[in-house]
Amino acid sequence: MKKTFLLLLSIICIVSANAQLSKLFEKKKKTETQKTVKTVAAPKPPKATAPKIDWSKIDLSKRPADHFMFQFGSSFFLSHPDSIKSKGSSRHFNFYVMIDKPMKNNPKFSFAYGVGLGSNNMFFDHEYVRVAGTGSTLAFDSTTIFKKSKVTTFYLEVPVEIRYFSDPEHPNKSWKAALGVKPGLLLKSYFKGKNLEDRNGNSVFGPSYILKESSTRFINSTLIAFTARVGYGNISLHTDLQLTPYLKTSAGPILNTMSIGITVSGL
Repeated sequence: MKKTFLLLLSIICIVSANAQLSKLFEKKKKTETQKTVKTVAAPKPPKATAPKIDWSKIDLSKRPADHFMFQFGSSFFLSHPDSIKSKGSSRHFNFYVMIDKPMKNNPKFSFAYGVGLGSNNMFFDHEYVRVAGTGSTLAFDSTTIFKKSKVTTFYLEVPVEIRYFSDPEHPNKSWKAALGVKPGLLLKSYFKGKNLEDRNGNSVFGPSYILKESSTRFINSTLIAFTARVGYGNISLHTDLQLTPYLKTSAGPILNTMSIGITVSGL
């Protein structure tokens, strides 16, 4: 009987231990499953791509293909010797007929070209610029005194530009900018002096006296200038930097002009 009791007690202990081990393995299995689930990262949503603009649907019917362009403003020499007494009232006036070609892949940009006339009036302080002189170099005569004197040049110019429009459909309500180059061919140059004076500032022939001499002998026959514009609508600010010298080689000091002014145009 004693042996039977011990046998039953042993069976009960084994069954109890087996139940405890089963519960322990089940808890461990659940923990590992939970950890596995937590380590799985959620897939990232795809990045939103910006919609492509269909430029073929842009209406450019209100944008003129050709237009006039007017420019006016001040001109000055970038540097000059003391013998040349220029004045700050020098000015220019340019007129062009332009053709604008929007780029098909992006009409915010366009290529423009044209032809026109560029005039430049360089004023001097009581000097006689002898454009018709017979010497080998252009003389700036301070002994012959004119109250007002200037040298005027006229160039046939062919401006070429790369343009940008913030709103290509409505260029008259758009920010715009342009970079380009402007080659030109000299048509005419002349000196104009008004009211000849003596050393004491007295008029010699009266205030209405005018001396005008025309010659292209000393002025550079070709012009190449870098151009830039920025503005809104029909009005913009422009600047021109002359890359070729104002005078011919060996005709005098190296002079380059720069112009700053306002442009009025359809584009």
